[in-house]
Amino acid sequence: MTTIELTRFRVRPQHEDALLAARPGMLADFAADREGFVDARLVRLPDGEWLDVVTWERPEHLAASREKGANLPGIAAFFAAIDALVAAEEGTLADTP
Repeated sequence: MTTIELTRFRVRPQHEDALLAARPGMLADFAADREGFVDARLVRLPDGEWLDVVTWERPEHLAASREKGANLPGIAAFFAAIDALVAAEEGTLADTP
């Protein structure tokens, strides 16, 4: 079952460049270290908020990724640029092409 992870967070304007600079390293680390990682999209929202939409093959893959946390430098650098977590949710993809 394809699982979608939705993480909404705040980034201060002075940290936005660091967040975007760290993104390629975070994605590379996820691809190398996270079983079941499919892809991720980063959405800039109003008022300093962002939404990370990550696709996983199965819910177990998301759970295992959460257990690992920021275990690699690219992931740690991305997380370090985040000032506050707003919400974290997950769901199952309801429509498939």
